Amino acid sequence: MTGLLVFAFARWVGEPQVDQSIAFEAGMAQAKGEPAEPEMVSRRIQKGLGLLTGAVVYSTALGGIFGLVFAYVRGRISFARPRILAALIAGFGFIAIVLAPSLKYPANPPSVGNPETIGVRTGAYFLLIAISLTAMILTIKMGRRLSKSLGVWNASLLSGILFTALVGVSAYFLPVVDEVPAGFPASLLWKFRIASWETQVVLWSLLGLLFGWLTERKEDVIELRKQNRESPERMRYS
Repeated sequence: MTGLLVFAFARWVGEPQVDQSIAFEAGMAQAKGEPAEPEMVSRRIQKGLGLLTGAVVYSTALGGIFGLVFAYVRGRISFARPRILAALIAGFGFIAIVLAPSLKYPANPPSVGNPETIGVRTGAYFLLIAISLTAMILTIKMGRRLSKSLGVWNASLLSGILFTALVGVSAYFLPVVDEVPAGFPASLLWKFRIASWETQVVLWSLLGLLFGWLTERKEDVIELRKQNRESPERMRYS
């Protein structure tokens, strides 16, 4: 369900910018007198079956990891309702995995980037994700401990400042990547990156809301069945 909705959104919002970026790349190659590169996979398949497969597989894998994290946290925070807990995990996950790393290494459309530096860029990006996740876990644990003495608001504020500082300092020392070709439309680059963020917002929002709703609904059904089994026994002994 989530994968299909993400596919529909990405197909509607993101693919137009991809088409324009490919057209820009083809125009640049033509201006230099270079032959057009042959398409290994047609654009029709890429933005159709290819995008659908990627969205479903990615959403399914992320959903499985989300479920494991939810089960782990649920066993340690019994007071939170499933919907609230799922929404919090989705929010923190979006910040740590998507938002913070993408501020240093934002998504780029086709024709932006040097193939020779793809290894460095990929390694630095995933390293920043690991740092961001570690910082998020550490600051959440610190916030829970400080909340007993400073209160929830002050502890949360200090945790947010520490997370920002840890990720910000780490990102500062990671390599800078600026490989936008001359003449590439700034508006197109901005629209693509906004579309990438929006797609991730849709994914994480759906994941948190649907997972929390389904889990809470299941728990309510289990509780109702338990009460129904206990009722006849109470009537028998009354």
